[in-house]
Amino acid sequence: MSDIKKLAQSFTELEEQLIVCIRCGMCQSVCPVFEQTHKEADVARGKLALLSGLMNTMFDDPGGVSNRLNKCLLCGSCAANCPSGVNALEIFIKARTILAEYMGLSPIKKIIFKHMLSKPRLFNSLMSMAEKFQPLISLKKSETQGTSCARFDLPLMGHRHFRALAKEPFHHSFQKTVLKTKVSKIRIALFTGCLIDKILPEIAHAVVKTTVHHDIELVIPDNQGCCGIPALASGDRTSFNSLVEHHVKLFDPKRFDYLVTACATCTSTIKKFWPSLGTDIDPCLKRQLAQLSSKTLDINQFLVDVAGIPLKKKTPGKDAKAIITYHDPCHLKKSLGVHKQPRQLITASGYQLKEMAGSDRCCGMGGSFNLFHYDISTSIGKLKQQNIMDTGCNTIATGCPACIMQISDMLSKEGALINVKHPVELYAETL
Repeated sequence: MSDIKKLAQSFTELEEQLIVCIRCGMCQSVCPVFEQTHKEADVARGKLALLSGLMNTMFDDPGGVSNRLNKCLLCGSCAANCPSGVNALEIFIKARTILAEYMGLSPIKKIIFKHMLSKPRLFNSLMSMAEKFQPLISLKKSETQGTSCARFDLPLMGHRHFRALAKEPFHHSFQKTVLKTKVSKIRIALFTGCLIDKILPEIAHAVVKTTVHHDIELVIPDNQGCCGIPALASGDRTSFNSLVEHHVKLFDPKRFDYLVTACATCTSTIKKFWPSLGTDIDPCLKRQLAQLSSKTLDINQFLVDVAGIPLKKKTPGKDAKAIITYHDPCHLKKSLGVHKQPRQLITASGYQLKEMAGSDRCCGMGGSFNLFHYDISTSIGKLKQQNIMDTGCNTIATGCPACIMQISDMLSKEGALINVKHPVELYAETL
């Protein structure tokens, strides 16, 4: 009975948010999924209409409701452009949680979230083992994007050109580290994130190089894990809460001035979802989450707005005539309003920045969306790939490791000789 009451309470809270939607259809014009499918059910307005009758619909066809809700990139384009201020992103995640509590997670998701992802040390060990077996199933495809493809027709890997696991994850190089400088006035803590740690460690190394160069004291706690967004996006709030509580113990907000990440999704999750959806148990923990949220900054934002790096153009580490274009990650621009700082970091590196058409249009990654709707994800990604190539650039920069993987996939399959990097990598090369 208590579970039913809890479920009813969740519905009531959801309905209070749904009332705000006036069904104007503004979300339709900015939804990347609707642009491909032209189905009302795939746009935010259609999903919100579905949720208005969720209580009855869920009992009649819970699987159908779940499938429609999960056919969403969670890019936040609808929320960013809603004239009524409907936070569709938060509504969809809450609805997924309600459905997961009612239906339960699939066996594979239970294994991944509850027994692997929520246990950082175990997850790190499993990924290290996976890296050793990687050559048996993958084949190098592009040196420019650093992509590989599957040797065999494997589930989920299909025709993807993917960035493989790094030979040495970042946490093997830096464990329980405090990098001090003689004149440091600022102390930051680095939240690495899964993709950077295990697939793109060069980004984290660029952060270390840059902060040390600018005399910024850097704390890198050991045993870091996932920020929790994959579990939360699948409705597994228990695993999400477990990861949040794990990281609060590692990142005591009293020990540093700023918590910095080089991952747009991690930054958005820590700032937006940790304090609002993290846990409702301990008031002390709530206060810590609020403090962490207020101290969290994207690395581009930190370097430009806080560290005050020189914004004058300097001699770049490579060809001064290199043209860079920039892709705005959805979770950075739409969720956090960070878009000028990455561009300032690129131009401060001495490169020529050339804007692409639709720089803030979603690349189509969307985490698990890419796994289960690869056809739609690819169609959206190809639009981004064409816009990138139309600039004639040598390098595409973006502040999100997931976007880096999606764009690398698209460019690699096209055979384009265009590098894919993080702005902080470009800046670090000049130091």
